[in-house]
Amino acid sequence: MAHLDPKTKTVMQAASLVLVMGGLAWASVPFYDWFCRVTGYGGTTNTADAGSDIVLDRVIKVRFDASKERDMPWHFKPMQRSMDLRIGETGLAFYEAYNPTDEPVAGSASYNVAPFDAGSYFVKIDCFCFEEQILQPGERVQMPVTFFIDPELVDDPDAKFAKAVTLSYTFYQIDLPEEQAALAEDGDGTQLR
Repeated sequence: MAHLDPKTKTVMQAASLVLVMGGLAWASVPFYDWFCRVTGYGGTTNTADAGSDIVLDRVIKVRFDASKERDMPWHFKPMQRSMDLRIGETGLAFYEAYNPTDEPVAGSASYNVAPFDAGSYFVKIDCFCFEEQILQPGERVQMPVTFFIDPELVDDPDAKFAKAVTLSYTFYQIDLPEEQAALAEDGDGTQLR
C-alpha cells in the first residue's frame, strides 16, 4: 500500500472528523429523545393504555402549567391550577386553547414534569399533546389529559419524597396540514379572511 503524503493524510483525517461529527450531531436529537423517554430524564413522561391496578393511600398534589412559544397567537391556560390525587388514581384535567385570529392556526404541545425525578412516574393514558391541534378562527376548545402517578414512585430513592408534581405544556405554532392550508386559500392563492 502506498504511503500518503502528510498534506493528503491531514485532509483525509479532517474530512473524516467532519463526517463523524456531522453524523453524531444528526443522531443526537433522536438519541436524546429516546434517552429521556426511557429514563424520565428532563421530566419526560410515560404512556399507558389504561389506569393503574394499584391505588395507594398517599396523596400527591398535581399542578398544571401552560405557556406558549413567543409567536404563537393562541391563548392557552389550564382549566384548574392543581388537584390532589392518590398515587395510582386516574386523574382528568383540562386545558383551554383559544384562537383569537381570523385564520386557522395549527399547534403542537411539548411537555415536561417537575421535579424531573418524578417525570417517568407521570403516566399519560390520553392527551391532546399526542396529536397536532388545529383551531379555526375564533374557536375555543377544552382539551383533556388523562393520567396517573405510577405507584412505583414510592420505591424510587430520588423521587419518593415528592409532595407535588407539575405538568407543564408549551404550545408552539406549526404549519397547517396541506388540506387545511388549501381550504384557507381562495382560487388566487391568497388567504381567506
